[in-house]
Amino acid sequence: MTYVTGFVLAVPADNKDAYVDAAGKFWELARDFGALSQVECWEADVKDGNTTDFRRATKAEEGEKIVFSWVTWKDKKTAEAAETKMMEDPRMEAFGTLPFDGKRMIYGGFETVMSKQA
Repeated sequence: MTYVTGFVLAVPADNKDAYVDAAGKFWELARDFGALSQVECWEADVKDGNTTDFRRATKAEEGEKIVFSWVTWKDKKTAEAAETKMMEDPRMEAFGTLPFDGKRMIYGGFETVMSKQA
C-alpha cells in the first residue's frame, strides 16, 4: 500500500490563487523526488463541530478558508527522503513568503490501511 502525507491548514480567502500557485510549485518538487499524486482541496462545506473541528485545529481566523491536502508516495522511505531533498533544493527559494501561516498547519504521515475506487 502507499504512504500518504496529509496537510490541513487555514488560508486567507484572498490568498487562494497564491496558495494554488505555491501548491503547484510544491508538486514539481514532490514529483521530482518520487511523489505519485497530490490533491489540494479548498473549503466548500466545513462545519463547526461540538468538540473540535478543522477551524479550531488550525486556529482559523475570520476570512480564512480550510485546505485539506495530501500527497501519495510509494512508501515512507521515499517520502522521508523526498522531504530532505526538497528542503535542500534551491527551487524552495521560489516560494518566497507562503500565503498562509505555516505554524498553524497540521501535517502528518500515514500508512494506507484501505484504498478503494469505483
